[in-house]
Amino acid sequence: MTATTGLHCLVTGATGYIGGRLVPELLDAGYRVRCLARSPEKLRDHPWAGRVEIVRGDVTDAESVADALRGIDVAYYLVHALGGGSGFEDRDRTAARIFAEQARAAGVGRIVYLGGLTPAGIPVRELSPHLRSRAEVGEILLGSGVPTTVLRAAVIIGSGSASFEMLRYLTERLPVMVTPSWVGTRVQPIAVRDVLRYLVGSAAMPPEVSRAFDVGGPDVLTYEEMMRRYAVVAALPHRLILRVPMLTPRLSSHWIGLVTPVPRALARPLAESLRHEVVCAEHDIARYVPDPPGAPIGVDRAVSLALRRVREADVTTRWSSASLPGAPSDPLPTDPDWAGGSLYSDRRECPVDASPAALWRVVEGIGGENGWYSFPLAWAVRGWLDRLVGGVGIRRGRRDASRLRVGDSLDFWRVEEIEPGHLLRLRAEMRLPGLAWLEMRADPAPPSPQDRIGGEGAAGARYCQRALFHPHGVLGHVYWWSVSPFHSIVFGGMARNIARAAKRLDEEAAAHPPLVSASDRVPSAEVPDDKRPPSPDAERENP
Repeated sequence: MTATTGLHCLVTGATGYIGGRLVPELLDAGYRVRCLARSPEKLRDHPWAGRVEIVRGDVTDAESVADALRGIDVAYYLVHALGGGSGFEDRDRTAARIFAEQARAAGVGRIVYLGGLTPAGIPVRELSPHLRSRAEVGEILLGSGVPTTVLRAAVIIGSGSASFEMLRYLTERLPVMVTPSWVGTRVQPIAVRDVLRYLVGSAAMPPEVSRAFDVGGPDVLTYEEMMRRYAVVAALPHRLILRVPMLTPRLSSHWIGLVTPVPRALARPLAESLRHEVVCAEHDIARYVPDPPGAPIGVDRAVSLALRRVREADVTTRWSSASLPGAPSDPLPTDPDWAGGSLYSDRRECPVDASPAALWRVVEGIGGENGWYSFPLAWAVRGWLDRLVGGVGIRRGRRDASRLRVGDSLDFWRVEEIEPGHLLRLRAEMRLPGLAWLEMRADPAPPSPQDRIGGEGAAGARYCQRALFHPHGVLGHVYWWSVSPFHSIVFGGMARNIARAAKRLDEEAAAHPPLVSASDRVPSAEVPDDKRPPSPDAERENP
């Protein structure tokens, strides 16, 4: 679609899975974009950050919403409290009402909302809390007095989506599956590429159109059939699926949480939404956003495109892009107001017989498939314990195999700050009686001879590591002192092994120099803009 009107769009939820992919699509369509975010710093490392206006605010704060909506033609409402625990319906309701009122007051031309596909003929009160809240938000926005487009989608298939990750891990990890009865429920999945196309196209709808649209792909199939189709596309052996009716959504969420990276808090609403059949009752959206040849995309192709993105480490956003409810947000370990409170610290430093660039490559590549460079069993056990108490566990992995940006999830951490080539600060998102951070620095070695490792002429580097913990109550203090005896093994070994890994990188580079110019071998932190490879957002073929 090519825009000729120069519409000014507001995107809420730009740090999330859909919002982070929608922004570049709107820019490519010729629209101006403003993003509303509680933490604008989470957007600064996105390839499109320099092309948009980013404002700080919260959808539950009327004043910040009013400021964000000023001068806006089309407002995208892409926030919800999925997995938000008790009271999330009230929070969704309050936020939607504030947004609707402020959009009307600001003279916004259209609201666009992505909701959930609800089953036909089922009273709203019998829907899962997740679907019930989505439906209520849609009704609130439709009643705002502002022309509104509500897109109702079921399972979204795309690299990094929670639904796709659940499907992927269940199918890949379990050749024999004991499954709940909801795997026999019919669903109509939709490719994320089509979701984005409908979202962008909705901006130009005529002002007299204000309604909900069902959106889905061409295939209607059970979840069991979808798993079998995934196995075929992924070239996996035939899967044996055994249904067990007594597995309730609550029990299913525990099962999903143990098998997949999707935590129980998120798995439960996903499982509950599959209790009833979710199939499109109409395809009226095509009147206003015509389907191009080959669209909507079928399940097989959607899975193939998503797997290609995963295998090429080209996942633009993930379900974990947005912080899970309950994850800490304040304060920072660098804040000056810690006086009167406790802040425990474990510091490690060591010289590194390698270049600062090699050391930084190891630091930025930490986690995921590369692990944490010390006592793997301890990290695995800590991850399993976190899963058992409803946390995210250590299996979320990484969005990108070699690069990080602020806001990325990294196993059970989140990137809070990154200074390329120098500093990586992670905030813990595991269940803890307090707040925790892990900082890693790659610095040039001091010029003194005793600190220069590697012989004459070797500049070397110094690795600095700091673990910080701010306890909550007595339990927090007890927790710190109970685990501190293991710090020398876990954190000490981590520092030593990171130093060794950096040395190996330099040795391998010296033994096998790549057949490229020296400038191309500079790590990502130092590559000039004109030497960087194109970003995932620059490739429009497979959003």
